[in-house]
This record gives sequence, structure tokens and C-alpha cells, in this order.
Amino acid sequence: MFAIIKASGRQFRVEPGAIIAVDGHTGEAGAAVSFDQVLLVGKDAGEVVTGAPFVDGAKVVGVIDRTDKSKKIRVFKKKRRKQYRRTQGHRSLLTRVRITDIQA
Repeated sequence: MFAIIKASGRQFRVEPGAIIAVDGHTGEAGAAVSFDQVLLVGKDAGEVVTGAPFVDGAKVVGVIDRTDKSKKIRVFKKKRRKQYRRTQGHRSLLTRVRITDIQA
């Protein structure tokens, strides 16, 4: 069984036991998280249930494993012939979620 969910502006294909990295979710390790925006559910018998836009009554449940930071991104701005150069960078906060159950 698998599902496609929408979380933090992106779509993820998840199965029970899968680990996904979601932007900006807050919570402690071991806390339960549920995703209600389920776009598609694929069942074991080959049946596929799609939503318009979301599947009614479907929910994906997971547990927060840990909180990390992503790879550093460098932002460089330059205006030629004006002696203007700026370098800035940031690391986004990511939450690793282990999917435990798909309820459809």
C-alpha cells in the first residue's frame, strides 16, 4: 500500500516504514504527526483511489525521528561594473518523519 501526500508545498510518495524529510514541521522526537492532504492511495490489490483534490477520509500517520538542517545554500548577487557583490547563505530546517500507517 502506498500514498501520495502533500506536505510543506511538495508531494511525497510514501509507504509504511518510509522516511521523508519535511520542511518546517515542529515537534519533539517521538511525537505523532498526521497528514490529511492525501492525493492518491494505491492499495495492495492494484486498486487506485484518487482525490479531487484530496481523498475523503484518508490519512497518513507518522512519527518524528529527528530534526536536521539541510545542505547549505549559497546566494551570490553581483552587478557588473558597479563593484557590488554580496554573498549570503542559509540552511533550511528539516524534520525526518517515519511513516507508520496509511488509513484509507
